[in-house]
Amino acid sequence: MSQPDAPQLYAKREPVFPRKVKGFFRNMKWVIMAITLGIYYLTPMIRWDRGPSLPDQAVLIDLANRRFYFFWIEIWPHEFYFIAGLLIMAGLGLFLFTSALGRVWCGYACPQTVWTDLFILTERWIEGDRNARVRLWNAKWDAKKIRLRITKYVIWVLIGLATGGAWVFYFADAPTLAMALVTGTANPIAYTTMAILAVSTVFFGGIAREQVCIYACPWPRIQAAMIDEDTIVIGYREWRGEPRGKGKKRDDMGDCIDCMACVNVCPVGIDIRDGQQMACITCGLCIDACDDMMDKVGKPRGLVDYFALKDEAKERAGEPPINVWKHILRPRTILYTSLWSLVGFALVFALFIRPDIDMTVAPVRNPTFVMQSDGTIQNTYEVRLRNKHGDDREFHMSLSSDEILRIDLEGTHERVTTVPADSTKLVRVFVSARTQDPASSAERTDFRLWVEDLNGNERSYVDTHFIGKGN
Repeated sequence: MSQPDAPQLYAKREPVFPRKVKGFFRNMKWVIMAITLGIYYLTPMIRWDRGPSLPDQAVLIDLANRRFYFFWIEIWPHEFYFIAGLLIMAGLGLFLFTSALGRVWCGYACPQTVWTDLFILTERWIEGDRNARVRLWNAKWDAKKIRLRITKYVIWVLIGLATGGAWVFYFADAPTLAMALVTGTANPIAYTTMAILAVSTVFFGGIAREQVCIYACPWPRIQAAMIDEDTIVIGYREWRGEPRGKGKKRDDMGDCIDCMACVNVCPVGIDIRDGQQMACITCGLCIDACDDMMDKVGKPRGLVDYFALKDEAKERAGEPPINVWKHILRPRTILYTSLWSLVGFALVFALFIRPDIDMTVAPVRNPTFVMQSDGTIQNTYEVRLRNKHGDDREFHMSLSSDEILRIDLEGTHERVTTVPADSTKLVRVFVSARTQDPASSAERTDFRLWVEDLNGNERSYVDTHFIGKGN
């Protein structure tokens, strides 16, 4: 008895060759692609004068000195909450746009979409439009096919290297690193990073393409929780298009002529007429293709369009659709907008109230205290002073307490130390209480440690405590 064939768990990939299309949404994607790629590639080259002792690159992630520079903003390691806040805002923004307009991020601004568009554009320039690329894919290997493939992959690798090069420019002075890369004197880590990013860029944008969106990206699975019947998504007006068909006698047929234009331009290779699908990235190219065909056959546009699923039922019944702003402005989107604005306001407020001088205090508790020859009890503290100014500053240290305590700095008889520009300085501070002072015999005495910028009269403090010998 023959055994039935085992079911296939994975479908063989069918290569997707999107056809060139013109229209409003295609033009909008071109503009967004140009802007986003321009920002990515050119931003490291922008200069920003911060003074003689600071880097003049507008956007720089300085890992060596643990700084993040963004134009006039400088983020220190202890201020990572700004980065966390930006990530929260990005997440809330993604929730907001998905709830209101579906996967518009995926269709227009996602890096995977932008670079895939760029790779498809270069492929079309070299190999031709959809039909030519399909013929080339099915053709046997000959001199022409080898030449076109080598040309395409060489350009793709150059795009990948440019992408990796732009990335490493964010972590060092871009002009200096660019010269070092060309002359072969750059750090091996820079070359390794460029190579890894070049390979991954070519793979994700040129080879995997829509497979990343369908199988690797988690967002298509998450978006179901963000979308409801009021979300503006791309859909097919089945009530108007069916029954579809070709031919001159179309008295009993719908507007859809089954030309497959919407399928042929889709970058993920789906048929929007099959209804809402996880693979759809809401790019709008099927709308441009369908509108162009409707113009040619003398039918009204909008057979494939952006609309809310709630409106589809109304249109089918002959009722007018709901105003688009009523779909967008609903409790869910208002909540996301409010949370996004609240986080943004908190970050801006925190940015403007943060001090230019700061310190952290770490008591040295091994030993807890030291008793000197005259009976004085001494505690030791490691104080890290931060000078966020662009020039050297003199910091004066003092303390305030309800009890009598004395403060001294290691290595100097003064209570003043100089902190270099835009840096930190670790200072060892001694706080002591004489035998006759109550703090020496108390188990714990609270006090406030102050630091004052003598150049700018700014002050900062940290509350800590003094440990005595106890009773």
